[in-house]
Amino acid sequence: MSTTMTNGNTTRHDLIASDKVEGTNVYSPTGEKLGTVKYFMVDKVSGDVAYVVMSFGGFLGMGNSYHPLPWKSLKYDTDRGGYIVSLTREQMEAAPAYDETMPPDWSNDMYGTQVDTYYGGLPNR
Repeated sequence: MSTTMTNGNTTRHDLIASDKVEGTNVYSPTGEKLGTVKYFMVDKVSGDVAYVVMSFGGFLGMGNSYHPLPWKSLKYDTDRGGYIVSLTREQMEAAPAYDETMPPDWSNDMYGTQVDTYYGGLPNR
């Protein structure tokens, strides 16, 4: 954790507001823009961010699919001002996804298990 003293107050620089994360670009390791952060899912008990839901594909917001990614799979790149995920476009296309009309039942552990299994089973993880 990085902190700075400002006028006697401690400011944490490793924190970010949710509205600053939403809309942030997500890139492949080669720099290809894969999508943007739509929102993220927080564990109600621990308070930890579990997944970030990335808007993927579509045109002008139409035809997007939504891909939940384990939060820990993203690394912030200060040079790009966005997140890097170690996935290719093809891997993202094959990942668990849903569209706006059929969101998953997050209360059912099976969906989270499916997501975790997919990303845990990818090479170079």
